[in-house]
Amino acid sequence: MPIFILTIIVQIALVVHVMKTGRNTMWIWAIVMLPAIGAIAYFFVEILPSLMQTRTGWQAKKGLEKLVNPNRDFKQASNNFEVVDTVENSSRLAAEYLEKGEYAEAKALYDKCLTGLYENDPDLLYARAQAEYGLEQYAEAKQTLDTLIKENPQYKNVDAHLLYAKTLVKLGSNDLALKELEVLNETYPGPEATYRYAMLLKELGKPQQTQELLEGIMKTAKLSDKHYRARYKSWINLAKSELDSV
Repeated sequence: MPIFILTIIVQIALVVHVMKTGRNTMWIWAIVMLPAIGAIAYFFVEILPSLMQTRTGWQAKKGLEKLVNPNRDFKQASNNFEVVDTVENSSRLAAEYLEKGEYAEAKALYDKCLTGLYENDPDLLYARAQAEYGLEQYAEAKQTLDTLIKENPQYKNVDAHLLYAKTLVKLGSNDLALKELEVLNETYPGPEATYRYAMLLKELGKPQQTQELLEGIMKTAKLSDKHYRARYKSWINLAKSELDSV
């Protein structure tokens, strides 16, 4: 059977499957307009995970769904917000704005959420600080994080801790930033905190310590598995680039 005819048969079968199972009709466009890629994506996103029924399969599905319809979660969050303006729906929409880099919109929603019972909610405060940092409102971001720490002393979030250190660097509070990054160098998963620590030391004219930290990043990458190297590729490459320039 000619490949062309086989491709048509596969396309028809997949389109029928989309319609019978009530899948997102965006898949029909993908299967018809992108015969090979669309069919493969549909198989891995919709068919294989349902056969496997595993967490890995579900994660693969979510990832590929994001590629096929990147605005799906945003549209859903926006629709939910329009139907019922609750703190939950507002914060979900704010998180989508934050992911899209639309920081002003995210901050406005977080400001609205941080009232009443949620006035000192640690997750909302951290998210607002992210938006403020994105807007280059570093003093406001620090103030928000200070409030988070004061009102929620038991709250543990290494990403919030790193954001605090980054904010201190932006504000020129290098001594305080060094103390924070020194701690994060030992506790933060992955090389980002170590790289930022090294760059601050470099800025402060401490080349030996800088080099030791960067070499540590490369050594860890070399001893780690491929998943670690793939996940932190950008930071590893930055460390390598810095070492190569020495």
